[in-house]
Amino acid sequence: MNLDVVTMDPALLLEPFRYGFMVRAFTVAVVTAIVCGLLSCWLVLVGWSLLGDAVSHAVLPGVVLAYIAGAPFALGALVFGIVAVALIGAVRDTSRIKEDAAIGIVFTTLFALGLVLVSVTPSQIDLGHIVFGNVLGVSTSDLVQVLVLSAIVFVVLVAGRRAFTLFAFDPAHAHAIGMRPRVISAVLLASLAVTAVAALQSVGVVLVVAMLVIPGATAHLWTDRFGRMMIVAPTVSALSAAVGVYISYFADTASGATIVLVLGGVFAVSYLFAPRHGLLGRVTHRRRPGRAQRAAAT
Repeated sequence: MNLDVVTMDPALLLEPFRYGFMVRAFTVAVVTAIVCGLLSCWLVLVGWSLLGDAVSHAVLPGVVLAYIAGAPFALGALVFGIVAVALIGAVRDTSRIKEDAAIGIVFTTLFALGLVLVSVTPSQIDLGHIVFGNVLGVSTSDLVQVLVLSAIVFVVLVAGRRAFTLFAFDPAHAHAIGMRPRVISAVLLASLAVTAVAALQSVGVVLVVAMLVIPGATAHLWTDRFGRMMIVAPTVSALSAAVGVYISYFADTASGATIVLVLGGVFAVSYLFAPRHGLLGRVTHRRRPGRAQRAAAT
């Protein structure tokens, strides 16, 4: 790391923002992080964390086939994201196989197909960037694509937040009051597929699951109210993305992996120090009643 960074030279600290590719990287990382953080709230509560992993990996063959056909990467990824969800549902509903096993079968098979296609496809670009992310290589057209996809998902999630939340907490009650849990589930899964596509540019298919799980899990440690969780998770996600991109510039590390490491660090701190649900917070909370009882006895 440059020693000038340690001395807090203001000019050097602002250096990343002088370059267009870094401004685009910050924008893409923060925008996708906000949407991933928002969606992760429901994924954590519904218990779809593994499904997020499945969809994010299953889009890889769609990306490669889109490249071969000369179509936008997002189109191929979106198609295969929806195909993956449909296959998981079909295997689960038409056989003895349980959902977790169906997820494992579908996503590993599709991801392996994607890796095979990557290995045999002659390419002038590094398709491996789709696997591990290349946020520093985002073009203006990529930026527009991410902004549009993220905006669509954000609007859907905000507009349907009450239905999604009721579905997450009590699907039986949602059905009883006239809602259609299958439709709500389908919309949420479609949002997951689109979000995974948008996040490809930031962290790639391997690490996108972290963006879809860690923010919601972190927020869940800090608050019991879902409304607050919907604020905490996107905030944590966006700040971690910005800090990760910033650190990667000076440390010369992979941006996607650095973003996830920052997220993991925030989760570790939350796991230890969150007031009520952190490890140390729970220990302190357990000791307080004992002290109160001893004080009353004396």
